[in-house]
Amino acid sequence: MEIDSKTAEFLAENHKAVLSTFKRNGQAQLSVVMTGLFRGAVGISVTETRAKYWNLKRDQRCSLLVSKDNWWGYVVLEGTAEIIDATNTSDEDRLAALRELYESITGGPHPDWDEYDAAMLKDRRAVLVVNPDRIYGAVNG
Repeated sequence: MEIDSKTAEFLAENHKAVLSTFKRNGQAQLSVVMTGLFRGAVGISVTETRAKYWNLKRDQRCSLLVSKDNWWGYVVLEGTAEIIDATNTSDEDRLAALRELYESITGGPHPDWDEYDAAMLKDRRAVLVVNPDRIYGAVNG
């Protein structure tokens, strides 16, 4: 599903979110994350050691609630996650994706890309891309 312009504007201005994935036993696992618009969807930087990463490796279904600071305006994206990690892309392409996401979240470049890249590789960072099948919420709250 394509993200409409009003929702994209909301997502470009708001980066605090709660990601819901599924544990092995079927219960929801919630994570507080930072998000950014990423290649027509929404991206999240995670380490390959976190529960949300392994939950999504097993079951790609997820929900993401992106909220204003006051929690009154929000958007929910329900869909599936694609993972850009060391198992499916080169370090160069993964670092390019992480840099792109960083700039989407912060609004500008990192002051030291070499330092950033080294930290991303050391932390075993990946990009989770939430591709929505359904979008709803109160973006004007």
